[in-house]
Amino acid sequence: MIKAIDKWLLPVLKRSAYRRPTGKQHVILSVCDHFEPLHDTDKAGAMKRLADWKTRFPQLRKECESETGIAPRHTFFFPIEQYDRDLLSEIGEICALTESEVEVHLHHEDDTEETLREQLLRGVDDLASHAGMICSDAAGNRRYAFIHGNWALDNSNPEGLSCGVNNELGVLRETGCYADFTMPSAPHPAQTKIVNSIYYATDGPEPKSHDRGVIAAKGRNVSCREAQNQLLLIQGPLALNWERRKLGVLPKVENGDLTGLNPPLPDRWRLWQKTGIRVEGADSWIFVKLHTHGGIPQNYNTLLGDPMKEFVKFLGTQLSTDPDLAIHWVTARQMVNLVHAAEDGVSGDPSEHYDYLYKLS
Repeated sequence: MIKAIDKWLLPVLKRSAYRRPTGKQHVILSVCDHFEPLHDTDKAGAMKRLADWKTRFPQLRKECESETGIAPRHTFFFPIEQYDRDLLSEIGEICALTESEVEVHLHHEDDTEETLREQLLRGVDDLASHAGMICSDAAGNRRYAFIHGNWALDNSNPEGLSCGVNNELGVLRETGCYADFTMPSAPHPAQTKIVNSIYYATDGPEPKSHDRGVIAAKGRNVSCREAQNQLLLIQGPLALNWERRKLGVLPKVENGDLTGLNPPLPDRWRLWQKTGIRVEGADSWIFVKLHTHGGIPQNYNTLLGDPMKEFVKFLGTQLSTDPDLAIHWVTARQMVNLVHAAEDGVSGDPSEHYDYLYKLS
């Protein structure tokens, strides 16, 4: 808990609590997976893991939807430096069966602007060679969402590790990135001072340009959206969980991570709602971005097994007892589209706007 506490504790404490408005509340939920099926295994082991996903995830969705009306989706942020056509073909089949999608994840070290650009463009080309893995904007340009491996977006690791490019945000934007989903990273020291927010960061020559930015707001962000040196960041929840305490005293840190030891539970759900991550002025749409490392069996046994089934049952109970609550389980792309729709003053049922700006080709 105390790692890098100076980076995030005060902003978390200062962040004003969200007060649910009267009327319908739409919770827009997305699980963004730092998906590494090759973690601590070889290709044969990775294919076995994907076979597990291919069998179990469609079954999970079917059971959940029949019991609660909620069908989980997933976003597989695949590490493009580990690209393998066979692995991506299997992931593509999983996505086709489960209305899930693939986005870009990258671990890199000691890069330059040029080498980073080359990696990103090659990675996007690799994904685009599979049907339905890269979306496009209205002009037909390829677009993608991004997660930085090892948290060090824009060279933000204070030890200078796991990146090397101070103007990474600009390179991402130039190569078609429409949003970053890396944060929060706490307790890692790459954590930003901005917490529990959706915002635009302006790229600059110094590292960690996303330590500050312009908060997304209804009617305010068209220029940010179009600027080539500004990147949208969608953060997940970061909070202190006083319902879970270490040694009975210290609250545990809630950072939206789903693991074998930290499954989705009702107390966590309450905190995710309470953080109130939203587009300012569009308070009835709440964005809950969670993350995981679902290529690892101990984690995907939680994501595809009884812990997730019980959590979705709990959500179903919430829906049945609260007529003013709606839950929309979306992909990262769909979440970004809803952010932009909210900026433009769209309200009501979010499900009508999943393809608002960016569509799968």
